[in-house]
Amino acid sequence: MMRVAGRLAGFAFLLPVAFAAWGEIPLAERRSGYEMMTPQTRAIQDDDAANPAMLWVIEGQAIWGARPDPASKSCADCHGSASASMKGVAARYPAFDTATARPIDLEERINRCRTGQQHASAFAFESRQLLAITAYVARQSRGMPIAIETGPRIEPFLAAGREEFTRRRGQLNLACSQCHDDNWGKSLGGSVIPQAHPTGYPIYRLEWQSVGSLQRRLRSCISGVRSEPYGYGAPELVNLELYLMWRARGMPVESPAVRP
Repeated sequence: MMRVAGRLAGFAFLLPVAFAAWGEIPLAERRSGYEMMTPQTRAIQDDDAANPAMLWVIEGQAIWGARPDPASKSCADCHGSASASMKGVAARYPAFDTATARPIDLEERINRCRTGQQHASAFAFESRQLLAITAYVARQSRGMPIAIETGPRIEPFLAAGREEFTRRRGQLNLACSQCHDDNWGKSLGGSVIPQAHPTGYPIYRLEWQSVGSLQRRLRSCISGVRSEPYGYGAPELVNLELYLMWRARGMPVESPAVRP
């Protein structure tokens, strides 16, 4: 991925113009998946007492205040009240990480704090603990506009994410853009095709009967076109996350959302 970044860095000054010409859904026509759900499902998301993802948020709040062992610090020891210190954080991730010179997503940032500051083992990808603390942190940004960083250091990774989004893959030879840009609003397998704006992750999917990360959803889509999915944490998935959040710029964070 660093080789990709190096090849694209020289063209970074062209990317803002290129983005405008890429043919994404116009900003005024963007729709959250929330708007395409039935009133009954929207009601589940709207009511914190009925939203099952709030069970993960409650667990995340407990993790926020707990110390992995008596000699270590809790998240709250460093950051204080999450309602203040974490407000707006989820709206900015994935974000550029200077230590690795690449973007990282919110789950990786949380695990970096856990291993580097708390001196504890990282939470496993898609584990209940990682989903819970991520959902709790993301909940603090609900209603805030998505505001992904732009500029020369991030644009090569945005371009790489867009390439993932528009590249045909798998035995079905399909690209993400063919569903979510070209055919959104239509039905596929009895479900409405959304525009793929990741405004509510971690998200509770009725299909899963559980909360899951954006990477879980991306890997599921890749498998769905009969292609080998990237492993959790792969730079390709983070770049794709980054690009999808850029497409959703200005839209409000819904975490923790509910989807069919």
